[in-house]
Amino acid sequence: MGHLPEWMILMLIPCLALSWVRGAATQEGQTPTEGQPGPSEGGALPGEPDLKEEKEEEEVLVLDKQRFAQALQENRLLLVLFHAPWSDLCQALAPEYSKAAVMLKEEGSGGALRLASVDGTQELELRKEFGVAGFPTFKLFREGDRSHPIDYKGEREAEAIVAWMKRKARPSAPLLTAEEEVTAFLGAHPVSAIGFFHDPEGQEARLFCKVADDMDDGIVAVALTDRPALFHKYGVLGETVALFRRMDTEGSDVPRVDFPVDEELSLDETELAHFLVVQSLEPVVEFTNQNSSRIFGAKVPNHLLLFLNKTEGPHPGLLEGFRGAAPTFRDQVLFVVADVGGDGASLLHFFGLKSHQVPALRFIHIETNQKYSLDIEEGQGLSANTINTFCQDVLESRVQPYFMSEEPPSDWDQRPVKTLVGQTFEQVALDESKDVFVKFYAPWCPHSKAMAPAWEQLGQRFQDRQDILIAEMDATANEVPGLPIRAFPTLYYFPAGKGREMTEYQGDRDLESLSMFLENRGETPPKEEPPEAPKEELKEESQAKPPEPKVEL
Repeated sequence: MGHLPEWMILMLIPCLALSWVRGAATQEGQTPTEGQPGPSEGGALPGEPDLKEEKEEEEVLVLDKQRFAQALQENRLLLVLFHAPWSDLCQALAPEYSKAAVMLKEEGSGGALRLASVDGTQELELRKEFGVAGFPTFKLFREGDRSHPIDYKGEREAEAIVAWMKRKARPSAPLLTAEEEVTAFLGAHPVSAIGFFHDPEGQEARLFCKVADDMDDGIVAVALTDRPALFHKYGVLGETVALFRRMDTEGSDVPRVDFPVDEELSLDETELAHFLVVQSLEPVVEFTNQNSSRIFGAKVPNHLLLFLNKTEGPHPGLLEGFRGAAPTFRDQVLFVVADVGGDGASLLHFFGLKSHQVPALRFIHIETNQKYSLDIEEGQGLSANTINTFCQDVLESRVQPYFMSEEPPSDWDQRPVKTLVGQTFEQVALDESKDVFVKFYAPWCPHSKAMAPAWEQLGQRFQDRQDILIAEMDATANEVPGLPIRAFPTLYYFPAGKGREMTEYQGDRDLESLSMFLENRGETPPKEEPPEAPKEELKEESQAKPPEPKVEL
């Protein structure tokens, strides 16, 4: 099956998971079957260095399970790329990754900063140990510690990778001792965070530094201070992390936000990381391919998207109200502008929108993928009060979600495999006189494409049966209330008769397995084990088999 995180992969099209955040991650999906080859596994990257071959001039370490531990000990900072030979994203990344490795060597990093790669389709133990669910995945290991790797989710150009590695090599949080140092530090960075701790070597301060190390985008500059005079200067009574915005930075209407340390419960790592990520974002963020990882990494539970086309005008009547409403929902709703004349165009199909339908306002709950709509009358603006009311009504379940649906094609029932859309699904799939087997697919997903011939043959095999119907639905353009589609393709079986519950098919996806499932009324028959040979025959076979040659290492 293919994998989609949430609406993060948008431009790079993943193959598994369907939610808004899952769909925009910068990863491709899991391998088709754990440990099995992908569509073109084993081939070299066309025209570029092969990540599976270590050439003399190649500066990317190629690691397996045995070499992994050695590489961790020999390199202070080791960035490891988990890749799959069949992945288009990995193939596109290979030359930039190799270029970054050469740049680090030429800059004299020596064994301090090093890049490495692991074939995730072969090294399954490493992949499992580090929770690698898709490709490409980057993990940074510091000082030989393999228990707490840092994810790299930044841009994939060589210069960006090198800059990130060099940032990670510097002390994450310098100690500020004078007012002049604090003033200079705050003036040098648009967004910064200072940890006010009585003991800069204490547990709380170390945890603050760890959280700072784990922040992968360099957006927030961090520092420490333990000086009582600075506590007094900035009105800090107890240990606190204070986030500052420079006055010329968007969102500086709230130039400082504090995260006080609970004296009884101490500092919570997860809460602190969430605070820094969310508060470092502008109240309104414009979606671009470059900042998508920041948008989804913030883990704000809801997103409100304003779709507009900047080439058609500045839209002041929309943007002013949108920006005015944003601060009220800082921790609950992330306000995102999607310019369909630019990178925002890639988000339209996730909401069933066309470019001529903007401006449009859409609210989405990340976990459930439920969507809500607020109509915008042509030529009219949106006040902050209207947006405030809409968001509050959605959060308090006073607004009904909407579900996407295409128009049913005129020939939907003319082929062996029937075509369903959202608005016809219930009428056809829940027909109590038939067993209905439905494939939910994505047109761009390689796993859906690979299964298409078997599904077409299945339709042909059962097209003359009046009690069985084979159908399919494009799940990227159609939705069904209460029916979770978390992977592509997903197969659901809807049996005939009243009160019978649907079943998700989990068996093999070849024609014979699918046919047997239907013939057994939704029951997957157990696989037949080959008969065990008599012991005498096994003995004869083992004696007749020539000894295998030894492999000299």
